[in-house]
Amino acid sequence: MIQARILVEGRVQGVGYRASARRMARSLGLTGWARNLRDGRVEILVEGEESAVDRMVEWCRRGPAAARVTRVTVQKGQATNQYTGFHIRPTV
Repeated sequence: MIQARILVEGRVQGVGYRASARRMARSLGLTGWARNLRDGRVEILVEGEESAVDRMVEWCRRGPAAARVTRVTVQKGQATNQYTGFHIRPTV
């Protein structure tokens, strides 16, 4: 089990990115959260099997149809197993 912190840049707010990320993460069996950042990026934290996390990262490079992703930054580490389900968090 691994964790990935994903920062997504581009036209990613106001396009359903977080809700789409939640659906994708849940379909892959991942736990974690997604939130908007005040600087216009979306931050996603996922935990799960490495292959599922890698599929999530690839999805983040495209996002939903209305999104225009210009950059994705990923930091991987050891899973903490502290999350249940996948949730949308408030903007920070």
